[in-house]
Amino acid sequence: MSGTHAAPGRHIVVVGAGIAGLAAAHRLLELGARVTVLEASDRVGGKLLPGEIAGARVDLGAESLLARRPEAVGLAREVGLADRLQPPATASASLWTRGALHPMPKGHVMGVPGTAEALAGVLSDEGLARIGRDAALPRTEVGDDVAVGEYVAARVGREVVDRLVEPLLGGVYAGDAYRISMRSAVPQLFEAARTHTSLTEAVRGIQAGSAAAQQAGPVFMGIAGGVGTLPLAVAESVRARGAEILTGTPVTGLRREPEDGWRVVAGDRVLHADAVVVAVPAPAAAALLRAEAPGAAAELAGVEYASMALITLAYRRAETALPDGSGFLVPPVDGHTIKAATFASRKWAWIADENPDLAVLRTSVGRHGETEILGRDDDGLVDVSRHDLKAAVGLDATPVATRVTRWQDGLPQYPVGHHARVARVREHLASLAGLAVCGAAYDGVGVPACIASAYAAADQIHGDPRAVRQLTDHPVQSLHGGAGE
Repeated sequence: MSGTHAAPGRHIVVVGAGIAGLAAAHRLLELGARVTVLEASDRVGGKLLPGEIAGARVDLGAESLLARRPEAVGLAREVGLADRLQPPATASASLWTRGALHPMPKGHVMGVPGTAEALAGVLSDEGLARIGRDAALPRTEVGDDVAVGEYVAARVGREVVDRLVEPLLGGVYAGDAYRISMRSAVPQLFEAARTHTSLTEAVRGIQAGSAAAQQAGPVFMGIAGGVGTLPLAVAESVRARGAEILTGTPVTGLRREPEDGWRVVAGDRVLHADAVVVAVPAPAAAALLRAEAPGAAAELAGVEYASMALITLAYRRAETALPDGSGFLVPPVDGHTIKAATFASRKWAWIADENPDLAVLRTSVGRHGETEILGRDDDGLVDVSRHDLKAAVGLDATPVATRVTRWQDGLPQYPVGHHARVARVREHLASLAGLAVCGAAYDGVGVPACIASAYAAADQIHGDPRAVRQLTDHPVQSLHGGAGE
């Protein structure tokens, strides 16, 4: 995509005040632009949402930041949250499978093992033996892209996919591991698969290469008060530096000006901008781009989304006796309703410290294509969560408070060929000077990936030729922030 220099004082409009839009505004201000942010809803933050339950501060959206990437923790530090960054109090988690909790296996990459021994206790004897046959199989070509589940099942058997890859990766996207793109969702595994015949050998190579990173610090970070406070702090910083953020202001029109720049229609307001960053979900971006970039709009209109719900429950701590660890993941093959549970007050010390008499838990439900479960009312979702929690950990107490947070079309799906779709979007936009896109629909759904895409969009507007690049060669992160994190 071509860029237009954001010389001091040039006006840039950012459409969308989720973390991507706010991060883009933050970067553009650093580059000397004058910035206006337009947000359709009545708040900033998108999928990062602070809240409370029974007087306890909690996250009602994503609850952790991938710390192995620099963007999210770096932005948090830049906006004054350095002293509130906290790693999880416990990094251990479990799988609820075959009727019992099992410690999360070690020595795997997104559920793909380096050795059969790593999954002992989770797989059947037959499943473990199937992993051992990987080394003797001929190369499985991955081509330009391949579904994670399809490739892994071909190498080490479906049981690995169904019992571990699916709850780990499928939970991140609320999708189906047999449809999810390996190139887009697990790029380090895709690259290793292109150069190794054996999948288990490829995994061992990845693990060896990441040994130094494992010594560098925690994989994830939280923020005391909730990750949902990050966009609030970014918005405060952006406003303090002179930017205007307008909520309740949906953008309904985006057209190029006859001479130069862009005409942005937002309700009864018309703004004139030298450049525009579109930082909204794919369907909304498609609607805005349809007039000036119909090819890009058609591609974005084809991006599918999954809906999900988070159920937050608060209990009297004296009435709960939870197992050790931060929570558990649930393979869908076992037929349970919830897909993950997080013992939030066990995982985050700040919640426990602020609320010594409470135990706060979160469960998540909903995957791509599932409609029946999300069609239930809030009480119904609380009931199925309590039912599964009782079955998994014996929790039979009555919660003192519950909250259901629904994320309709919350997670974009990355099926096979997603990278090619994104490339086509950018190709269609290449001739439109002063226009950039960013957000979860492109190069990764995690908070750091969204921020990275925002920085790339801002740099593109500024005229940096390195701005548009592959941004996904990192682990993934989920919205529900479950035990797998």
